[in-house]
Parts: sequence; C-alpha cells; structure tokens
Amino acid sequence: METFWSGFSGFVIGIGLAAACGFRIIIPFLGLSVAAANGWIDLVPQFQWIGTDAAFWAFATAAVLEIGAYYVPWMDNLLDAAATPLAVAAGVILTASVMTGISPFMKWTIALIAGGSIAGAIQTGTALLRGASTVSTGGTANFFIATAELFGSVITTILALVIPIIAFIVALIIAAVILIKIMRKRKTANNQNET
Repeated sequence: METFWSGFSGFVIGIGLAAACGFRIIIPFLGLSVAAANGWIDLVPQFQWIGTDAAFWAFATAAVLEIGAYYVPWMDNLLDAAATPLAVAAGVILTASVMTGISPFMKWTIALIAGGSIAGAIQTGTALLRGASTVSTGGTANFFIATAELFGSVITTILALVIPIIAFIVALIIAAVILIKIMRKRKTANNQNET
C-alpha cells in the first residue's frame, strides 16, 4: 500500500510540475531542484542530479534567460515554436523524476501519456493566445501574457511542491479549458468552411 501512495503522490506532484512546464519550461526544474536539495521531495535514483548545486545554478541561469527572452517582442513567438515539443519532453521528465516506488515501465508510460499531454496542452494554449495577441495588438499585449505565464509557472510549481493535489486539480482544469476552446475553435472554422 505504501508503494501505491508513494507512486500516486509522485504522479500528482509530477502532473503539477508538468503543467507548470506548459507556462515556462525551466521554472519547474528550478523549483524541483530546490525542493530536492532541501530533502522536501524524493527523486528517483537516475534523476538525483536535479538536486545538485550544479543543476541548481544551471536551472537558475536558464530560467533568467528564458524569462527575459519572452519579453523580447519578436523572440517570444519564435520561442513558442520551439517550446511546445520541449514542454512535452520536460513534462515527461519531471513526472518521471518524482514517481518513486513503481516499475520503470509504468513510470515512463504514465509520464509520457499524462505528463507530456498536460504540458503540451497548456503550452499549446499559451502559444495560441500569444499568436492571437500578436495579430490583434501587434504584440503590445504580449508583455502581459509573458508576465501571466511567468506567474502561472511559479504558482503552479509552488503548489505542485507544497500542495500537490491542488496543483493537480488546477492542471486538469486548465488543460480541459484549453482543449475545449481549441475544439470549439476548430468546429467553428469547419462550419465556416462548409458554408
């Protein structure tokens, strides 16, 4: 029973961190690095390196660069093109890194399906929002979107590490809302094409 709860709590934490990757890729790694270094989170053996000082400084440097790059008007849209597959990969890695006590096959299957999907759905939604903002405002509103994404990533990361069940529920709600909006948009576009 302890193995089940260990795996389940890792799954819930991992999904919260994967959701945070949908907003910013590096912030959740930085948060997990701090949590692991302080013994607040157990990592699976092959991901112990995330809790090292070297990893912390690498994540901190990368986070500053990632945050700054999203405030450069033309670079934010370029980053979104690369960020979607990277967010999926990051969501998979973060989910797998905290799922202790279960078989590697189950861990990686769950991480691929759940962690990657949540991160990808949220990243797709933020990329579409930024694209619409660029078209409708000439990019002037992108500053506010970048700020909201930063706060979303930080808050979701903290929730995933401190109150994981809340982060898990928030992640599912955000992903569901984004998927519903995308499906409605496609349905509207298909209806317009038919007429």
